[in-house]
Amino acid sequence: AITAGVLSAISDISAQKLTGIQKIQLRRLLLKVIFGVAYLGPFGHYLHLVLDKIFKGKKDTSTVAKKVVLEQISSSPWNNLLFMLYLGLVVEGQPWAQVKSNIKKNYPSVQLTAWTFWPAVGWINHLYMPLQFRVIFHSAVAMCWGIFLNLRARTMALNKA
Repeated sequence: AITAGVLSAISDISAQKLTGIQKIQLRRLLLKVIFGVAYLGPFGHYLHLVLDKIFKGKKDTSTVAKKVVLEQISSSPWNNLLFMLYLGLVVEGQPWAQVKSNIKKNYPSVQLTAWTFWPAVGWINHLYMPLQFRVIFHSAVAMCWGIFLNLRARTMALNKA
């Protein structure tokens, strides 16, 4: 949870700087850290434990492929939707109608992009990482993914304005 929070902070600071924000928005940063600590870290921890229980810790390529597919059809869509909801409603304080419209418009492309990127990460994670390092590895890559999602959300907001 702490690692996920720290990496969420690095991700948000990077995204803020890359979008030209001169002074770090501390409220936004704190809310992103809370999301990492309260959700991303614990969710990832238990997801990997459950996957290892379901597949009894096997690491052959067939089992790894099954883990990746299961992860991509279950947690990936949920995580991206929850992040977009949290970013819009909590972090940016947008009204529900605007968040709903944004999700309707952008979620499909975000999820399709996730499905082109995250399976390779999942493959490496499940095949090469010991269980105790999977969440850390995933969180480190998610830091970069978070920068992408932040930049994408920011670009779309600027385009609307």
